[in-house]
Amino acid sequence: MKCPVAYLIIIITILSVSCRPKEPVKDIFTPVFSTIRSDSTNGDIPAGKNETYYGVLTPVEICVIFDRLAVPYDKTILNPVSNQDRYLSTAKAAINTGIYGVDFGYLKMFGIGQDVIDYMFTIREISNKLGIPDRMILEPIRKVQNNMSDPDSLTTLMQEAYTDIENHLRENGRESTAGLMIMGGWVEAMYIATQLVYDSDNPDVEVIQKIAEQKYTLTSLLSFMKNYYDDPIVVYYTKKLKYLQNYFDTFDIYFMKGDLEIDTVRQVLLSSGTKMTVTIETLDEIRDYIASLRTEMVTP
Repeated sequence: MKCPVAYLIIIITILSVSCRPKEPVKDIFTPVFSTIRSDSTNGDIPAGKNETYYGVLTPVEICVIFDRLAVPYDKTILNPVSNQDRYLSTAKAAINTGIYGVDFGYLKMFGIGQDVIDYMFTIREISNKLGIPDRMILEPIRKVQNNMSDPDSLTTLMQEAYTDIENHLRENGRESTAGLMIMGGWVEAMYIATQLVYDSDNPDVEVIQKIAEQKYTLTSLLSFMKNYYDDPIVVYYTKKLKYLQNYFDTFDIYFMKGDLEIDTVRQVLLSSGTKMTVTIETLDEIRDYIASLRTEMVTP
C-alpha cells in the first residue's frame, strides 16, 4: 500500500492538505516512472536511500544535484558574463546573481579554469549592484587563485559566500532581494536540467525523478516569496511560478509505505524510491515554460 505525497507534506508542514482517499474517477493514470529498486519486495527496504530536497537551496547547493545527473558540458547554455553590465535594476541584478551562481557551480563540475574565475568575478560585479561588500566575493576569489587544485574547497567557499550575501540582505531589511536571488538560481538550475539532461524521446528515470521532485522545492519557494508581497517584482514572479505550479499539480509522487525518513535539519526526504504519475507531455510543458521564464529573466 502506498501513501500519497500529500500526507508527507502535512508532516513537514509545507502543505495543509489531507491524505484521505479521493473518490474514484475514470481513466485513472497508472504510474509509469518508478525509482523503486526491483529488489524491494515484500515490504523490505533496501539500505540505499535517495534524497529529495524540499527546502529552498542556495545556487551553489543546487549544483550538487547536477553531479548526480551526469550533466554534459555545454557552455553555450549559460548566461554570458558579457550580460552583467546590462542588468541595471536591483531586481534584475538580484535574479541574475542567482543565475550566475548556478552557472558558476555548473562550470566548476568540469574543473577549475578561467571560465570559473570569470564567473566568480561576474558574481562579484553584479552583487556590487546590490550593495554587497566586496570582501564576500573577493576573499573566495583570492583563495581559489592561490590554490586552483581543490574544486571541493571552491564549492565550500562559494557556498559560504552566497550564505553571507543572503544574510547581509536580510540583516539590512532586503529579504525580497534575497528571495529574487534564490528564485533566479532555482530557475537556472531547472533550465540547465531540462535542457541538457532531460530527453523526452529517451527519458531517464533518475532525471525524471529529479525534475518531478522539484514540485516540493517550488512549493517551499512560493511559501518563502509570499512573505514579501510588498515588492511588486516579487508579486509578478510569484504569479509566474504559480502558473508553473499548475503543471506540477497534475501529477502525484508516491513512496512505499514505511519507507520514508524526514531530515528536517537538511530538509531532505530519504526513501528507497518513488513512483510518479507524471507524463512526458507534462514534463515537456514544464521544460518549455521554464525556458520562456528564464529567457525573460536574463533579458535586460
